[in-house]
This record gives sequence, C-alpha cells and structure tokens, in this order.
Amino acid sequence: MPIELADFRESGLLARTDCFRVALLIPLCGSAGIWAPSCISSAQVAVAELNRHSGIDGRKVQLIMIDAAVEATEPVEEIVNDLIDLGAIDAIVGMHISAIRQRLSKVVRQRIPYIYTPLYEGGETTTGLFAIGETPQEQLGPAIARLQATYRPRKWALIGNDYVWPRSSHSYAKSFLKSLDVDVVMEKYLPFGFASMKPVVEALEASGADAVLVSLVGQDAISFNRVFGKMGLHRSIIRLSCAMEENGLMACGAGNLERLFAVSSYFGALATEPNAAFKERYHSMHGDFAPALNALGQSTYEGMNYLAGLLRDHGDLWRTSSSRDAPSVRYVTGRSLSRTGSTRPSVYLARADGMQFCDFKLL
Repeated sequence: MPIELADFRESGLLARTDCFRVALLIPLCGSAGIWAPSCISSAQVAVAELNRHSGIDGRKVQLIMIDAAVEATEPVEEIVNDLIDLGAIDAIVGMHISAIRQRLSKVVRQRIPYIYTPLYEGGETTTGLFAIGETPQEQLGPAIARLQATYRPRKWALIGNDYVWPRSSHSYAKSFLKSLDVDVVMEKYLPFGFASMKPVVEALEASGADAVLVSLVGQDAISFNRVFGKMGLHRSIIRLSCAMEENGLMACGAGNLERLFAVSSYFGALATEPNAAFKERYHSMHGDFAPALNALGQSTYEGMNYLAGLLRDHGDLWRTSSSRDAPSVRYVTGRSLSRTGSTRPSVYLARADGMQFCDFKLL
C-alpha cells in the first residue's frame, strides 16, 4: 500500500534501502485534488505488477505519496530536496501541473530519475527528467482542425488558469487558428480557485465567440462548465478541453456538458484490446466501484512502468539524458506495449454524452 508522507516521516525508516521508493507527486488538495484517487489507484496497479516480478532495480517498490498541489501548505520542492538528501527516495513519478515541475527541476538536479507523466506544453529538456505526456502539437492542432471542419466556428475564445501550460497551449492555438484565418476574440487567465465563474462566462457570451478552448484545471474547469451549462451557452458555443477527464465530467453534471469535446490519448471507455486488459487488471485490484479511469490516472500507471523500463534497459543513462534525447524504452501502458522514440500514442477527440465520453474520433 502507498504510504503518506507524514506516516513515512514518523516511521523511522527514512534511510532504509530494502525497498525501491518512488515519490508519487500528485495534487492531494486544491483545484486539482479531484485527480488524486484515480492517480493513486492506477499507480498501485503498476506497483503490484512490478512487485510480482523483480520490482525495480531488483527491489520491491514502495510508493510515498506527496502533495504536489499548488495550494499545499508545505513547498513540495523542499520536501523532495530533503528526502533526496536523506537517501529516502530513489525516483519521482509526478502527475502535477507544469508550474510544480519547473520548481522541482531546479532542486532534483539529476540526483534521482524524475518521470513527468501528464500532458504538458512541451519543450522540457532538463537532464534526468523525462516528460512522457502529449503536447499541444499532438493534441490541440488535430482537435481544432477536426472541429473547424465539422462546426466551422469563426471566432474562438481561450480561457485557462494562469500558469505555463495554458499560456503555452493558447499561444500554439492562436498561431494555429491564425493559419486557418480564424479570429481569437477573448483570452483570459484565472488564478487557481477563482471565486466566481459567472462574470467570466458572461464575458465569454458577450465576446461573440462560437468556440472556446478551456484550459482550466480540476475544480476550476468544473465550476466553469456548471455556469456555462446553466446559462445555456452550449446552444451557441462549442467547448474543447485537453484536460477534462472522467472525474471532472461527473462533477460537472450531465445537464452542463452538451457540445463539450475533449482530446486525449486515453479515455476510460476506449474500446481497444490494451485498454480492456488494463481495465480488467485495474478492477480486479480495486473492484467495480474504483475511482474512474482517466488519462491522468493512467499516466501514473504508465510513468511507473516507464521508470522500470528505463532503469532495466539503460541503467544510469538517465543521468545524462532528457526528454529531448531519451533512449528507447519498452514499457507497458493502458494503451499499448509502447516504445519511446519510435511511435507516439494515438490521440482521440471525444464528445461528452451525459457523464461519460463517447464518439471517439482518431486524429
């Protein structure tokens, strides 16, 4: 079972080396805290599978859960630096926002391997840090092109939280839309936990946009979509998100999701053989009422397996490599048996239907 940081500190076992300890950095509170149950549960499946064999580096794997939310009371980079100094963790698997990754990259400094799992803005080149998620070029470009071909919106709005991923994604979207001769009539960035979405949605309505790219995180995206739905803006505006996942979908409420589209390389309902096998393993461990499978949760399963494959196949090469020149790694995912450096995962555009995703289009 994963161990929480407070219990780990009190255990008196900080310097023991009989386990391969992975710091699982996920948001446990705040706007993105809704992601935590799926991320923990998916990582647990990977750990159980690894430990049925030789673990990592010949040792059984143990997860140490650390709160990597922006709203966390203790700075995560200080926690991680102390644990590395003590020799208490052997690697990091992080599923958190890019602003946290940028802070952590300054303190990890190639002392342990760091696998960053979610979609992100691209361009990560820090040595010893491997970002394995999709980028705007892989997601946004194909999704916008498909929506333009189907619905032909002439005016887009861009709304996101105020940090690097939304801003970088929106910069890419603006360039892509300009190449299609489509206008951007509104661009808005909000702090995490923004108090009231109503003025934002009202401004969106007044802008005349007929499509909106929503790059809000967790609870902020939920709050936005609830207000959007209550105002009935789906009748005139389509929504696209790269970060809306199944937990958020359920929290929005079925009546607030019409004409909402999401783009991702993984959805829990994808009807593929690799996903069917992953879902069987997941529910065998956690039961029928397990946290919803989604892209962000699956990414922690993938990140654990990527870490194991990287160390198994390449030893200490991670110390001199990065996402830019990562060696080819064989690892299991919820999508396929994949090898980095050769093929990237398939990306799908899905439509919200009630409180689930459907109508998957391969992009």
